[in-house]
Amino acid sequence: MRSESPFEAMLHRYRGLLFTLCQRYARQGVEVEDLLQEASIALWRASEKLLTLPPVQQAALVWKIARNAIIDNLRRIRSTEPLPEDYDAVGEDKTLVNELHEQIALLGEPDRTIVRMQLEGYSYEEIGLQLGLSEKNVSVRLVRIKEKLKKRMAI
Repeated sequence: MRSESPFEAMLHRYRGLLFTLCQRYARQGVEVEDLLQEASIALWRASEKLLTLPPVQQAALVWKIARNAIIDNLRRIRSTEPLPEDYDAVGEDKTLVNELHEQIALLGEPDRTIVRMQLEGYSYEEIGLQLGLSEKNVSVRLVRIKEKLKKRMAI
């Protein structure tokens, strides 16, 4: 039986975080496994720095590197993948929850990430650590984002 390398141990430690992150973006037409592979490659490239960091900083940087790799991958393929032939935008179910998720998807970065992280239960402090923002800045941004969403949805 071979022992795990430090990089493999790090991937194992953050597998839940990586899987959740990939699942979030996989709804946009890419398979979770493909996104996991892209994130893992990006983490491998940064492994020399990652493996020297304390756990809190390491977790934040793993999340940031993986997220950026996923977004870069989606940007590369988004312009080349056509919509499915059976796609019918008019026939979609437009419940309030679906509309809210659509409006969130239209937000720019980092607003979209801030909202999604809050919906996943992250604290303002955790969101700030992962995005390089202060806790107060996260709070202010969330208030502004909520107001923007209310206006768009006429709630």
